[in-house]
Amino acid sequence: MYKFILFFLPFFVFSQNNFDKGEKLYNQKKYDEAKVYFEAHLKINPNDYKAIEYIGDIAGYYEKWDEVIEKYKILKDKFPQNANYHYKYGGAMGMKAKECNKFKALGMIDEIEESFKTAAKLDSKHTDTRWALVILYLELPAIIGGSEKKSQRYADELMSISKIDGLLAKGHIDEYFERYNSAEKYFMKGVALTHSKMAYQRLISLYRKMKLPQKAEVLVDESEKYNK
Repeated sequence: MYKFILFFLPFFVFSQNNFDKGEKLYNQKKYDEAKVYFEAHLKINPNDYKAIEYIGDIAGYYEKWDEVIEKYKILKDKFPQNANYHYKYGGAMGMKAKECNKFKALGMIDEIEESFKTAAKLDSKHTDTRWALVILYLELPAIIGGSEKKSQRYADELMSISKIDGLLAKGHIDEYFERYNSAEKYFMKGVALTHSKMAYQRLISLYRKMKLPQKAEVLVDESEKYNK
């Protein structure tokens, strides 16, 4: 029995070292090198789902959407109650749809929508999913389900989860429909609430779109003071 255990121990250690090395390189943003170690690890541990997720994330960084979809599908099918896996799968499908011709992209819409809605149901505080739904319903033509009302619904949910996300989402919707004065009010509230780099960026971008460069430049300086 002990000989049997000792025989397999070096393989376990070798595989674990591959995962640890891959994770360290991933955290250093050395994605190509990290992938080599994760793939070596999976040859011995093909059901290590964290390693599969890392490879999917790396593929996403390089915009290899077919590979991303393949990896995230494995994860969402294996863990159907994991909101983040549904969100990641829907996001990868969405990015793939943007690269496809319109006819093929239309055939992907239902699956993208269902993935995001499933994630939202599974996790009542998943902000990224609700942002995705805000944007999805804004950009979809009305004839295939797009509507401001649906976008506003998820912006309202964001407001109840995270006020800053809610403010920026409301501002994003108004900006999309060129209601710039209303968008400005939401973004200004976001800046006042957090002084975050993201809030400043949204307001600066809006001012540039409105051809108000002086206001934009003032905010650039102000943002740098708060976000050194």
